Amino acid sequence: MSKASYWLIFALVLVLFGLQYRLWVGEGSLAQVTELKHQISDQHGENQRLIERNRVLEAEVMELKKGMETVEERARHELGMVKDGETLYQLAE
Repeated sequence: MSKASYWLIFALVLVLFGLQYRLWVGEGSLAQVTELKHQISDQHGENQRLIERNRVLEAEVMELKKGMETVEERARHELGMVKDGETLYQLAE
């Protein structure tokens, strides 16, 4: 083999090692891609949880807008309010 062939083989081996380094360690490596896929999966789960929470809040807002029953129930449970003429009994253990 000639000296030029050795240099060509050496250059190709360097290119191969450079590509392997980038595949395993560098930017866009397999480890980084796996981590990003994990983050995407986590974010999808969080998005689904928030979508469900928003749906529940939207239903609650609609119910508060349409009737006084929900407002009255909240006043009774959260604020301890009673109507005129009602008597509140609390049972202590």
